[in-house]
Amino acid sequence: MIILLTGGTGMLARTLAHRWSQHTIHAPDREKLDVTRVEGVTAALAALKPQVVIHCAAHTKVDACETEVEAAYAINAIGSANVAIACHRAEVRLIAISTDYVFRGDLDRPYREWDATGPLTVYGASKLAGEDAIRQHCHDHVIARVAWLYGAGGPSFVHTMLKLGAQDGGSMKVVQDQIGNPTSTDAVALGLEPLLAPGGPVGIFHTTCTGEATWFDFTQTIFRHQGFTRGVAPCTTAEYPRLAPRPANSRLDGMTRRLHGLAPMMPWQEALERFLHDHPAG
Repeated sequence: MIILLTGGTGMLARTLAHRWSQHTIHAPDREKLDVTRVEGVTAALAALKPQVVIHCAAHTKVDACETEVEAAYAINAIGSANVAIACHRAEVRLIAISTDYVFRGDLDRPYREWDATGPLTVYGASKLAGEDAIRQHCHDHVIARVAWLYGAGGPSFVHTMLKLGAQDGGSMKVVQDQIGNPTSTDAVALGLEPLLAPGGPVGIFHTTCTGEATWFDFTQTIFRHQGFTRGVAPCTTAEYPRLAPRPANSRLDGMTRRLHGLAPMMPWQEALERFLHDHPAG
């Protein structure tokens, strides 16, 4: 297949390009493909003639989005609309990457694909606007929501913990009152593979690893695997206030995958072990 990746230099796009080397991959950076310009996206599809577009381009700096509101909506909302319009015109399948931040994070169970959204941040609201635009403008689409993502080269929470865990110092505090599904970009690549073919299932697919952990649990698992001896102590979100509020519950339930008979995503512990084996320095 010929696959076009928007946001081609980002962490997820880099992994997809590496893992899908059996395909012809085009992964332009923002300088070569600015999704905020619909004419540029249309021209790229006309020139490259992909069978599927993986829309990874996004403004993902959650705190920065709170003050860079127009930039967040330009990339996450207008950019997604432009990609969807171009894909529809060219009859190209679209797989767009979205986020757990479209939810409020106050549900007492993992979120299913049909649960009500209610973003608390500019980042989440702009990504939800992008989802709405994709549904409106491109019928052959998949919206793949990911969360707690890490991958080769970073940046990510795992890379931060690898750096801090290797340093000397006293016990670290890590948040224990947020829970989610740690997910590697490699796991996402595997999860998306059965959705690539044009004419395949459409709709929202939660694409996170199975199982759940708090950031504190996640850190302890990383440290044990790496043999780090630095202490880790639990703390609350309130002890580390951020400009943009983080969802207390980021757990996503992949019901759509089950209903379509697709293989479940791998457990988060297995994904982490594979990642640290392949990329011990991140």
